[in-house]
Amino acid sequence: ASNYLTVNHNNTEFCGCCGSDGKTYVVGGWSWAWWLITDIQRITLEIMTLQPKCEDVETAEGVAITVTGVAQVKVMVDNELLGYACEQFLGKSVIEIKSVILQTLEGHLRSILGTLTVEQIYQDRDRFAALVREVAAPDVGRMGIEILSFTIKDVYDKVEYLSSLGKSQTAAVQRDADIGVAEAERDAGIREADCKKEMMDVKFQADTKMADSKRGLEMQKAAFNQEVNTKKAEAQLAYELQAAKEQQKIRLEEIEIEVVQRKKQITIEEKEIDRTEKELIATVKRPAEAEAYKMQQLAEGQKMKKVLTAQAEAEKIRRIGEAEAGSIEAIGKAEAEKMRLKAEAYQHYGDAAKTALVLEALPKIAAKVAAPLARTNEIVILSGDGGRVTGEVNRLLAELPVSVNALTGVDLMKIPLLQKMINPQA
Repeated sequence: ASNYLTVNHNNTEFCGCCGSDGKTYVVGGWSWAWWLITDIQRITLEIMTLQPKCEDVETAEGVAITVTGVAQVKVMVDNELLGYACEQFLGKSVIEIKSVILQTLEGHLRSILGTLTVEQIYQDRDRFAALVREVAAPDVGRMGIEILSFTIKDVYDKVEYLSSLGKSQTAAVQRDADIGVAEAERDAGIREADCKKEMMDVKFQADTKMADSKRGLEMQKAAFNQEVNTKKAEAQLAYELQAAKEQQKIRLEEIEIEVVQRKKQITIEEKEIDRTEKELIATVKRPAEAEAYKMQQLAEGQKMKKVLTAQAEAEKIRRIGEAEAGSIEAIGKAEAEKMRLKAEAYQHYGDAAKTALVLEALPKIAAKVAAPLARTNEIVILSGDGGRVTGEVNRLLAELPVSVNALTGVDLMKIPLLQKMINPQA
């Protein structure tokens, strides 16, 4: 008898006869099996989906994170590797096979997590998954299992480390995006400015060419106009010159006519002058000469009369002046003699005579002083004190000698009568 393995579709059967070590592997086919003699075992060749999960695994920085993944594995059909799988998993259910492979993957996943940082795991999941697949493939390969794919499904933590990292990354991305937008807008603005500058340069060049063309046209038109105006001016000047020549000829002929007329007029005027002169001589000159001679004689007579009269008047004034001068001289001498005699008399009289003269003059002075009061009808002196009026009068009398002494040099206080009037108690 012989051992054989029959593998139906998606199943592998291992067959062996009693007392025989021979094994036959049949993949996806059929084979004979003896009832009660042949031992038949099956192993699935379907793809198995595993979901490894490592909870609260500390990374290289000591941050506890949880990683979940998805792995697709299957039994390899190579004869040698298939034998490894049969040795490991024959007689086990699919759940048991998955459990063994899952624990292997989770162990490698846990060990690899301890060597990486959170940023490396989170930011480069493909590299992390490739690293897990690379490390775990030899171990599961020795069990006849092939890892078809391994991907990281989710990475999270309970301390919000990844959330903070995401926020910082989001902020960095947002910042980079804003910078990119700003740079794009700047580049767009620069490009737009360059385009506008190019457009303005082209426009300016076109405007310049148009202006040059217009200027050339205007200059050409100006040259044409100048030439036309020159010709017109020359024609006008030629016309005016010819007209002036003709006018000059006409004027010469008119002058000649005027000269002839003037000569005739002069001849007539000369004859008229001769006639008028003779007439004036007869009617005006002769009578005027006679009248002038008459007036001359009268003027000379009046002149002689005024001269003689002036001489006589001057002689009269001179003699009157001499007489008045003699009279004034005599009067002056008499007054001087009178004053001299008075002075001598005053010296002989002394103070008594001077006082007498002052007293004689006082009524006249008082009359002159009181002259304005003569036109006053009434003088009223108001005083609450009955004896005040008397005091005022006494004061005036006391001041009178002082005033006279200041004016004449005569001291009235030496007169006994006035002393009694001023100082009754003396």
